[in-house]
Amino acid sequence: MLPIHLFRTNKEQILEGLKKKHFKELDLVHKIISIDEHRRQLQTENDNLSAQINSASKTIGQLMAKGEKNQAEELKAQVAQHKEQSKHVAAKLAELEAEQQDTLVRLPNLPHISVPEGKTPEENEVVRSGGEIPDLSEQKLPHWELTAKYGLMDLELGTKITGAGFPVFMGQGARLQRALINYFLNYNIEAGYKEYCPPFMVNEASAFGTTQLPDKEGQMYHVTIDGFYLIPTAEVPVTNIYRDTIIQENELPVKMTAYSPCFRREAGSYGKDVRGLNRVHQFDKVEVVQLVHPAKSYEILDEMVKHVEKLLQSLELPYRILRLCGGDMSFSSAITYDFEVYSAAQERWLEVSSVSNFETFQTNRMKIRFKDGNGKTQLVHSLNGSSLALPRIIACLLENKQTKEGINIPAALQPYFGKSMIN
Repeated sequence: MLPIHLFRTNKEQILEGLKKKHFKELDLVHKIISIDEHRRQLQTENDNLSAQINSASKTIGQLMAKGEKNQAEELKAQVAQHKEQSKHVAAKLAELEAEQQDTLVRLPNLPHISVPEGKTPEENEVVRSGGEIPDLSEQKLPHWELTAKYGLMDLELGTKITGAGFPVFMGQGARLQRALINYFLNYNIEAGYKEYCPPFMVNEASAFGTTQLPDKEGQMYHVTIDGFYLIPTAEVPVTNIYRDTIIQENELPVKMTAYSPCFRREAGSYGKDVRGLNRVHQFDKVEVVQLVHPAKSYEILDEMVKHVEKLLQSLELPYRILRLCGGDMSFSSAITYDFEVYSAAQERWLEVSSVSNFETFQTNRMKIRFKDGNGKTQLVHSLNGSSLALPRIIACLLENKQTKEGINIPAALQPYFGKSMIN
């Protein structure tokens, strides 16, 4: 959520940022400014009424002590009028504050100055790439055929148990899932991240804090009786660990990692581009989250991008890193780097991770703060990244590493998988 002081001092900056994100409801900016001006006028009026009430109450006591009862009674009548007036002003203030809040949460975060112009994924900027795209034979198989060939996964069984988009992994497929999760967690822990095992459902306040609500309500599975939401990513419960918390400055940065299943409705997903593991409703992911000093957040963003890049390099997969353009960024992000891995059998790039800096957009909602050296309370910056999401990693591992003898397992993963090949 954007801070209200920004609307008072940098209206043009807000409008330009929203245009870069191709946000259409620019009139909301003017509405927020109008509400804020009216609210501040009423607040001044209410403060003046309170001062008059306090002053008159003190005078009444003095008059009563002197025996000047008539004058005291006149002042009491004035105080009663002021109190009634203050009650009406306070009610209007509460109404305006609620309207201001409801309007503020409809605005997305502003993009960082380095975010490129553009509206579509084709306009994203390729920052760098690595790895080699394998030259497979004409017999190359897509991952959905490889999983069937080696008995790794059954989508139809998942449909029987739950519904479409809920794969069942089995045998060496389940073993590969577990190996990847353990490898990713250990890799993050060795880099200084503290591991958490959070709940996989959150309440409305938690979903609001990380901006899933109200922006992504239609994409989340909602347990209506309890008011809980199944998490779309571990970012949601992990970041909320510090909701309504003041962190000591010497404790920054806070580095957290967690594994979780992720649940996404992905309404409207269909067609050849979502076949197999390309898009599913339940998948596993390891997440990294950092809460950092505002002055260091872009330095740490670069570190997180390199952290994920080295992880992909260790899996021996061809990849590229994209800086997303304004129109392709998420609602809450100030800047996002997407990681894509090349699917050799499908001959297309698949997104496997996003690393984002949200600046104060999330922490303003969650009131995650720290006290600086001058004793001033400030909002921290929040960052997060996938490290990594499993479905498309598995898809690309199977496709890129396939041979006539079986599927080669990258050397870094072999101690976790226990074998050098799936066969």
